[in-house]
Amino acid sequence: MAVSTIVSRIKAVRKKLNLSQSEFSKGIFLSHSFYANIERGERKPNERIYELISNKYNVNKDWLITGNGDMFSKPPPNVELEQLTELIQGLDPLFREYIIQQIKQFANLHKKSKEQIKGKKTT
Repeated sequence: MAVSTIVSRIKAVRKKLNLSQSEFSKGIFLSHSFYANIERGERKPNERIYELISNKYNVNKDWLITGNGDMFSKPPPNVELEQLTELIQGLDPLFREYIIQQIKQFANLHKKSKEQIKGKKTT
């Protein structure tokens, strides 16, 4: 299998997840410059990189290497949610509790708003 097709599939995964090269490479423990060289075709990805992409981003390894099957072996991770979780976990406990309370209040308001809209549609 030509590297360029594998590279195009790796890039397609990154774009599907809506990640920058830097964000994607960080998730698979590669430097941004090393990963950028892969996308440019200047470095060839190896088995370890396929494994990292498959494990971190739920990519079907067979699809990644051969193009056969579905892109994802299970639903892709919600990368934005994972990033938000990491940010919140890094906060001072008082700030973390405040943010969590604010999110809960927003979720309740959102739920009530959806219920009101749904109620208006049925009347």
